[in-house]
Formats: sequence, structure tokens, C-alpha cells
Amino acid sequence: MGGESVLHPSLIVPVGHVEPVPRRVRGLVDGHVVFDTRRALYVWEWPGYPQYCVPRDDLAEAWLLDDDRTERLGAGPARRHSLRVRDAVREGAGWVWQDGAPEAVLGMVRFRWTALDTWLEEDEPVYVHPRSPYARVDALRSSSSVRVEIDGVVLADAPHCVKLFETGLPTRYYLDRAHISWPLLRRTDHVTQCPYKGTTSGYWSFDGGTGPHENILWAYDFPTVQVSRVAGLAAFYNEYVDLYVDGALLPRPTGTPGVPARPDGGRG
Repeated sequence: MGGESVLHPSLIVPVGHVEPVPRRVRGLVDGHVVFDTRRALYVWEWPGYPQYCVPRDDLAEAWLLDDDRTERLGAGPARRHSLRVRDAVREGAGWVWQDGAPEAVLGMVRFRWTALDTWLEEDEPVYVHPRSPYARVDALRSSSSVRVEIDGVVLADAPHCVKLFETGLPTRYYLDRAHISWPLLRRTDHVTQCPYKGTTSGYWSFDGGTGPHENILWAYDFPTVQVSRVAGLAAFYNEYVDLYVDGALLPRPTGTPGVPARPDGGRG
């Protein structure tokens, strides 16, 4: 049997691709409905994931204010707008697609994700960005052993794991907490969110001989139901540790989409 594969499926959706969203999508600000649509479209501004495009007719308790400024987004030119919800105005909250963007989305609104307080697909919240219909996330129990080191210091040594496979990302190895050397680690207040897994419940750093290694370990105590097998487990960034699977050292991934140059965010 060969060693652990470090290959994984690539992100293959081209920029400018458009598809229908078969789900009811809503956006809220201060509890007020900005839009409520069953006619949204996905548009890919980069291969990693899409954005929602909303028909202007489906705006509810909100109005767009033209900022008199055209900008170029990943899929083409769009005119920037601010958003009025009751007496509140959120500057530069969205864009209306202009000529030169994909024909299907012309005149539709693409909101900046953080301009809205809440996004819902049907009655479920969505975090960070829309889930790609072409991405798959699986959490599988595995008898593979996992050892994690930094500067020769063993931070974890587990006889088994849960492997999380996510399209476009390296395999992540979630470990039982009993097999992690917690006295060597320092908890931080860092938090990240993932549209597929939910909100992290903890991050930890390691202060090694070569200096601090920030936010290299995370956990989801209450993940989404789709990856419930990782609940209460913890995983290290492959990119920043020496990770041995079944005794073989894995090469560190480089240039992982969605993972920053330093581990102070990104997706696990």
C-alpha cells in the first residue's frame, strides 16, 4: 500500500460562470428583510465559490442609493450602491451588474457579504459566503495514525483520526483531544467561520524555540450537521506543522486557496 495521498480535487469553475440558485435566499439588517428571493443566481467571481445575485424587484424593506461609481468585480463591471434600511444607511453595501458582466446577471444586485447582518438559505443561516454547489465536504473515520511536530516537539500523537475532505483544500486530520499535548499550547481568542462547517469554538498557538506559531490548531465543538463527526475534535493546519500520517511525513501544502500566508484566518 502506498503512502497518504496529498493530492486533492481542484477548483474548476470558471470566473463568470452563472447558475440558478434553487433555494429561497434572504438577507437581513437589524432584523429587517433586505431581500427575499426564490430567483437568485450564483455568479463566480473567482473559482473558489460563488456570490448571490438578487433581482432588484425582490428587495423588501430596503432601498439602493447609487454611489455614482463603477467598479470592476471578478465577473465584470458593476455600479456601486449604498443600502438604506429604515433610517440606517450602509455605505457601499452592494453593486448592480452593468454591461460587460455575464448577461444573465445584468441589473441584478450583488451585496457585499459583511454589509448584511444575516444571510439565510431557506431557514438556515449561511456564514462567510454562499456554499458552492460544486463543492463537497466529507468527514470519514480513519484508522490512520497521526503525529504532529514543530521544531521536533511532538504536539499530538493519535492512533486514529477523522479525515475531512473538502473540494479545493488539503485533507484535514481531526484528532481526539486526549492525544494532543495541551500543556504545550496556548489558547487564543481567534475565531473563524466556514459555510460548510460552522463557527470554530477554539484556536491554539505554540510558542516554540523558533518563535510563536500562531493559531495552528482549531476545533469545532458544534459543527454543522453535515460534518458532525468532527464535533469536539481538533485539527492542525497542514501548512504550518510537520504532519506524519501512518509514520510518513507529508509535504506541506503551499498556495492553498482560502488559506492565508499566516494562520490567522482561512478555512480548516
